[in-house]
Amino acid sequence: MVSRMAALTSLSSVQFRVSDILGTRLKPCPLIQIRTTNTSVKPFVIEARNNSRVESPKTRHRRSRKKFNGTQTKPRLSVFCSDKQLYAMLVDDFNKKCLFYGSTLQKSIRGDPPCSVIEAAKRVGEELIKASIDLKISEISSYDRNGNARGERMQAFEIAIAQHGFLP
Repeated sequence: MVSRMAALTSLSSVQFRVSDILGTRLKPCPLIQIRTTNTSVKPFVIEARNNSRVESPKTRHRRSRKKFNGTQTKPRLSVFCSDKQLYAMLVDDFNKKCLFYGSTLQKSIRGDPPCSVIEAAKRVGEELIKASIDLKISEISSYDRNGNARGERMQAFEIAIAQHGFLP
C-alpha cells in the first residue's frame, strides 16, 4: 500500500487519491493554480460624432488653408458670414498682413438710411474692388469661404466681385 501511495504521489498529475481507507475521493492539488477567465464580449456600437455640422466647416477650412497662401500681388480673399453679417478680407499670408477689411457693420458701407444686409454685402464687394484697384491687385490666389455654404449675403457679395472678374 505504501508503494502504491508513493507511485500515485510521484506522478505529475493535478489530482491524486487521499487514501484507500477513506474511499476514492479526489482532491485538487493546492500547488497548481487553475485560472478562470471572464470572457464577456462587449457589444459593437457605432457612435456618431458630436456636433458634426459644426465640425465639418472647420475641417474643410483647415484643409483648404493648407493648400492656398496669399502674397502681396495675389492675396487670399477670406469671407466669413455670421448669422446676420458678412466680413471680407484680402490677406497677404506671406507678410501676415490684412490688405483690405470690409463688413456689413461699417457705417460707410451701410449708409445713412440703413440698407438691408444683402445690399450691404453687395456694397462690401464693390468697396473690395475699389481697394484692389488702388492696391494694383488684378487677381486673387484663392477664394476662402471658411468652409461655409453660399447664402443670400454670400451670393450678393460674389455677384459684385464676379462682375470685376475676381473669382477664380
